[in-house]
Amino acid sequence: MTSGFPDGADDGTVHADVAGDSGAGDATVEDEAIGRAPVSDEAIEDVPVDDEAEPEADTEELAGPGVRACLEAILLVADEPVPEVLLAQVLERPRGEIDAALRALAAEYTADGRGFDLREIAGGWRFYTREDCAPLVERFVRDGQEVRLTQAALETLAVIAYRQPVSRARVSAVRGVNCDGVIRTLVLRGLVEDSGTDQETGAILYRTTGYFLERLGMASLDELPDLAPFLPENIEDIEDNERTRA
Repeated sequence: MTSGFPDGADDGTVHADVAGDSGAGDATVEDEAIGRAPVSDEAIEDVPVDDEAEPEADTEELAGPGVRACLEAILLVADEPVPEVLLAQVLERPRGEIDAALRALAAEYTADGRGFDLREIAGGWRFYTREDCAPLVERFVRDGQEVRLTQAALETLAVIAYRQPVSRARVSAVRGVNCDGVIRTLVLRGLVEDSGTDQETGAILYRTTGYFLERLGMASLDELPDLAPFLPENIEDIEDNERTRA
């Protein structure tokens, strides 16, 4: 029996139509059942896939100010020199890295001619106004209004600085006058502090503080100038007599 089509064409065409109708019908029925439109393969291929979204989120969580910025922020609010070891603990960084960053900042401020600089003073680091700007700063803080140490206080402070730890009696012996009131003033100013007691006499001993070094701009007491030429020749005899009376 002749169909009027080439051999195989009839079966192939019929099968192709059936397959096409069946597939389209199934997809349409399923999509209508769940209330959605059929999605073509081309639409699926066009959906962007952001493989870097996860790493970017992690990067944002880890992002933050650098070591230099953190050091500047801390030192800006510090009211006394901050030791390197403390900065390293707070920033959770190696001490060598903190030291290098501090010195780099200090060099940068000096090279830029800033109105302030970063100094290593009294075992720590702190911001200070540059020496060239001192007259303007003094004018701003109303120069002459601040309370200055008297001559007696300066002399007493010098004796304690060079003879520390030292008792009140020995300071009075060196100066030739009673220094109890002056020493109390120096303690209230934070320049002198209690350093224990003398094992022989039980007298309270005094020493200078870190604030004393800071005010003088020194890193340690080793930077004090030699005072021997200015001391009385019989200073040892005076101290021995005072110790005996005590």
